[in-house]
Amino acid sequence: MFQALVKQTNVAARPVRTVLSVVLSTMALSACGGGGGDAPIPNQVQAATSTQPPVPAAPAPASPPANPAPAATPAPAANSAPLATTTNAPAPTTGAAALASDAIFAPTSFWYQPIPANVALHANTTGFLADFLRQKASYYGTVNINTWAYASPVYNAAADTPTTKVAYSNCQQKIYGEPALEAQWTAVPIPAGAAPADGTDSEMTVYQKSTDTLWEFWVTKNVNGAWQACWGGKMTNVSKSNGIFPFPYGTTATGLPFIGGQITAEELARGEIRHVIGISLVETETNSILSWPALRSDGFNPTLAPNRIPEGLRFRLDPTINVDVLPMTAAGKIIAKAAQKYGFIVWDKAGAISIRAQNPKTYTAQGQANPYPALFANKPSYAVLDGFPWEKLQFLPMNYGKP
Repeated sequence: MFQALVKQTNVAARPVRTVLSVVLSTMALSACGGGGGDAPIPNQVQAATSTQPPVPAAPAPASPPANPAPAATPAPAANSAPLATTTNAPAPTTGAAALASDAIFAPTSFWYQPIPANVALHANTTGFLADFLRQKASYYGTVNINTWAYASPVYNAAADTPTTKVAYSNCQQKIYGEPALEAQWTAVPIPAGAAPADGTDSEMTVYQKSTDTLWEFWVTKNVNGAWQACWGGKMTNVSKSNGIFPFPYGTTATGLPFIGGQITAEELARGEIRHVIGISLVETETNSILSWPALRSDGFNPTLAPNRIPEGLRFRLDPTINVDVLPMTAAGKIIAKAAQKYGFIVWDKAGAISIRAQNPKTYTAQGQANPYPALFANKPSYAVLDGFPWEKLQFLPMNYGKP
């Protein structure tokens, strides 16, 4: 068994608006001299993922890695994409963005299954709730929506998109190769203008409907026209898939694909999210305790702290709450209603509790405006979910929904 040693910065609870204002001011100074490219330079720091794809402890290609490796990400803070210049930007309706809005996996995939109103809850739902609220209070006092960084762009490859090899970069300095992973990346149809997410994780997703294939990449780079990445995976027969990468592949700590659990601009524009939402926590239960559909975990709990939430666990917002009367943004209410119907699933760790929106580069690479400022009511991403009744979460049993 391999142990993921993840270092976390224990940020004491403090007035979050003060902390984030300082971060925003700092980033404004650091970003003001740049420019160029298809996407604007984000004036932000996102909730950085603190987990990385798996690294085994010994060279054993026949025995794949079980747990993500330690992070090398910057100290996180939750805030937003550029806010001032884009208003009423229409959400795109073509290309990769549209394809991520609704089901691409099998209709029976857990991603698309509503939670019955009378579902049995986990016996420790009260304890899990207490720990969730503790983490929220201790790490910036908010739940962020990642956009430019630590959220994956999704690029739709047309049937005639030229293919290219994506080289394995071995950024983790493993002492053995990854021939099985390299074989998955020999011919990837990466559209022109594609670029990975900002941040050290540099995630990127390519989906090709014509071949029913999905690729994910982590620490993705385009070096003089040659693509490379350090981890990820390939999923074939996507439309018949359960929506889980084959072990040990995929970029999130659990092997759950970005395209399944990210929210999109199209969903927010139409007013409905029709799938489970992936959520990242700061501290999760030890990696030997995980819940389906997670196939692996980077959880770390050396002190055996009680009530740590296992990766893969699903939870929801109490469905009896009248979301329409809550003091929330329109986008926040859309997310809250999806949290009632489909719930959240713990799919990763991060420096702050966070969900992911489909990266704006998905849209800007197509020459479109960043749709999120208008959809977020020109609020910073850490404020979009203000008013969400997190104290009304309900946690489901281990392995909920497992066939």
